[in-house]
Amino acid sequence: MRLTLECYILLFFTGAFLGWVMEVVCKLIQFGRFINRGFLIGPYCPIYGFGAVLVTALLTPFSASPPAVFVLAMAVCGTLEYLTSYVMEKLFHARWWDYSDKKFNLDGYVCLQYSLLWGLLGMAAVRWGNDLLFRLCAHLPPLLFHAVV
Repeated sequence: MRLTLECYILLFFTGAFLGWVMEVVCKLIQFGRFINRGFLIGPYCPIYGFGAVLVTALLTPFSASPPAVFVLAMAVCGTLEYLTSYVMEKLFHARWWDYSDKKFNLDGYVCLQYSLLWGLLGMAAVRWGNDLLFRLCAHLPPLLFHAVV
């Protein structure tokens, strides 16, 4: 399937929203109350949207090899996470996440534990998630698809 700009826009917002949901659910379980984990106003975390787009654009050619996608997703998402955390700290003089207390962390910006998770999520997206999303969207009339995007 050829991915258009509209597909990537949809992928960005879907990833940003699902990332926000995942973060909120994790904090709800951890603290027993709602904590908005978004950087911006609204139910989305842009880093997850950028991650979804990058993983799809860069790793789809490797989709036949799950181990390759897993390792490359760890690298792509880990790099994105490191750079995002570093830049946000320099721009806003605050840290939105800090993994200094985790084993195998790099400057507190990334850690092995979450890099493994990003590898699994990236592999799931490339192998099944994107296909499901785009197949669902294929059932929408073109005008409605354009309006949704």
